[in-house]
Amino acid sequence: MQDSGIQNTLAALARSIGMELVDIKAIAESGSSRRYYRLLTSQGSVIGAYNANIEENDAFFYLTEHFGAMGLAVPRMLAVNEQHDCYLQSDLGDETLFNLIQRDLSGGTYSSRTKQLLQQTLEQLVRFQIQGHQGLDYTKVYPTPSFDKSAVMDDLDYFKYYFVKPHAEIVFNETRLKAEFNRFADFICLAGNRGFMYRDFQSRNIMVTHERPCFIDYQGGRKGPLQYDVVSLLFQVKAQMPQTLRDELLLYYKKALSAYIDPVSIDFDRYYPSFVYLRLMQVLGAYGFRGLIQKKAHFIESIPFALKELKDWNESYTLSDYPELQNVITQVINLPLLTSHLSPTTSHLTVTVNSFSFKKGYPDDYSGNGGGFVFDCRALPNPGREPQFKTKTGRDWEVIEYLEAKPQTTLFLDHVKAIVGQSIDNYLERHFSHLMVSFGCTGGQHRSVFFAQSLADWIKKTYPTVIVKLNHIEQHIHE
Repeated sequence: MQDSGIQNTLAALARSIGMELVDIKAIAESGSSRRYYRLLTSQGSVIGAYNANIEENDAFFYLTEHFGAMGLAVPRMLAVNEQHDCYLQSDLGDETLFNLIQRDLSGGTYSSRTKQLLQQTLEQLVRFQIQGHQGLDYTKVYPTPSFDKSAVMDDLDYFKYYFVKPHAEIVFNETRLKAEFNRFADFICLAGNRGFMYRDFQSRNIMVTHERPCFIDYQGGRKGPLQYDVVSLLFQVKAQMPQTLRDELLLYYKKALSAYIDPVSIDFDRYYPSFVYLRLMQVLGAYGFRGLIQKKAHFIESIPFALKELKDWNESYTLSDYPELQNVITQVINLPLLTSHLSPTTSHLTVTVNSFSFKKGYPDDYSGNGGGFVFDCRALPNPGREPQFKTKTGRDWEVIEYLEAKPQTTLFLDHVKAIVGQSIDNYLERHFSHLMVSFGCTGGQHRSVFFAQSLADWIKKTYPTVIVKLNHIEQHIHE
């Protein structure tokens, strides 16, 4: 449906419940295909939504009614159109728990207010899991009634196909990995489906309204294990939660759970580490699909945080029972381009400068902005044809002297500086966050390395506030 048609339908829904529309504004898109709008009406603001997936909508309507009847803090359904693809719900505001966490991180620590909200969130999670589970008709949820082995395998395959396989440098035995995935999934399933599983229980889906947590985006919920949602909140990668705080909150959750179920009686701690792995692999699969494949910057920016969490967890809980999976994890957490050269969101301009070989293909753009400049150095004098330079690179003084003595080199570099400098000036003025500049030659060893190094040094000297990331791809050097 076109945007104008959606807005007209939502306006009609507002009028049908006695609200006169004053204004309507689109809300920034999230990771889903749903579209959200804030309607300002004569009786206050409401949230309008459009989603072409009718089954998902019906599950959301059912769960909202079910949880609302139990007094859980979810939005109220106000109106639904006949086709069930447009609906209105109460407005819980704009403040998310994630917003508060990000503000705390900028100040260097979690505030007492945020910690208290996290505790309240975990108390409510127990209510969703245990009380929300009671009387819930799982035939009405979407897309599946329970979290079974096939769902676990889907998450693991998501990780394999959308994060591991796009990195051809990761070497593994597919047959052995598949067998270990099956054993891992069997173990996860032993935890049992003991309650309602929210599925995406993370701080972006928790609104803070009148100093209490309220909950959205539970339409993918199903019957499932209790550990999954706790892990989803405590290991939300961009929340950068210290392990000491995680341990404290996990104890708080288990104490709240004890009012209903004894965590020891269900071996909660035995399965918990494996759920951390499962969630982190699922998240990396999602970031790989949304970020590396669909080139969405928000997801790309999250990859380094997920890799750090996976690395830290792997140091504490090595996958000794799954050697092939451990082999894959080891290679994933040591991907230098991702771990060293993807920057979190920053107010500064970052310029990524690459040298590469045209024989191996163009550098990937991890910024989500669609690339930048690519300069072809193959028309310039080639030191690689000289025997004394065969083992040298464009970083060695002998090659540097050779190229600097050629007038073509100076002319080429001056032109590059003028073009790139013009873009940097403009990007700084417009508060853009990223520019990529790449130099290619035949082997990615001499000319491209020299020009990438020269340009990076010039940018650092000329623009001291600009962050420069330098990658000599064929040399496996990243600065």
